[in-house]
Amino acid sequence: MGRLKGKVAMITGGASGIGRAHAQLFAKEGAKVVITTRRKVAEGTALAESIKKEGGEATFIKLDVTKESEWREVINEVIREYGKLNILVNNAGVSLAKTIEDTSLDEWNLVMDINSTGVFLGTKYAIETMKNNGELCSIINISSIDAMVGEAELPAYCASKGAVRSLTKSVALSCAQAGYNIRVNSVHPGYIHTELTEKEAQDSGLTPEQYFEKVGKMHPIGRIGEPIDIAYISLYLASDESRWVTGGEFVADGGYIAR
Repeated sequence: MGRLKGKVAMITGGASGIGRAHAQLFAKEGAKVVITTRRKVAEGTALAESIKKEGGEATFIKLDVTKESEWREVINEVIREYGKLNILVNNAGVSLAKTIEDTSLDEWNLVMDINSTGVFLGTKYAIETMKNNGELCSIINISSIDAMVGEAELPAYCASKGAVRSLTKSVALSCAQAGYNIRVNSVHPGYIHTELTEKEAQDSGLTPEQYFEKVGKMHPIGRIGEPIDIAYISLYLASDESRWVTGGEFVADGGYIAR
């Protein structure tokens, strides 16, 4: 306990799934947590209240990660509320289970806007406020194993997460060369039991149970992961324990890409 004591952490897409697990774990470890999401306002507000009832500190702010003006407003609100920002988890994301032949330009742009442009904007404005706060800071970009391997029915998703992977390395070098106390790393989950994978099941014409059984067999460990499995990796990266770690790729995939 207390691995993030005194730190302020912002988590996009924080109302459910992997983001929710991050918010709950970070709060338990002492962070003041800012939960953001675009659609799930009621869920985000309820999560913040739940964390406070359990003795943590949290707030919810609505944010569309594709809107630059909203990023500016939300970052400013975080600074007004807490005086600083130490940790950003760029977690908000969408998926689309369609081959390239079936993917429309509008669908492609939507996936890229949320998964890639949203990370670009968050990283840009987090650095702006972190670079002069005099404390160790960390940006954690949630990418995917699909940034490293191909999936025939996920071209837009693979491309968007590949962009996050490369952006992370570039920004890590930029921050290091500028002398900022900001580390930037990416986390690459395998298949995780979330609403996102349930949507992939729907797109594939399968029930969630059928889909999870199918993809679970693709992981040598024998099952898909849970959101907390990813949050624990981010906890290390968010804490000062990883003070010498930047530009890294952290894979949690049940052995999926080890084959």
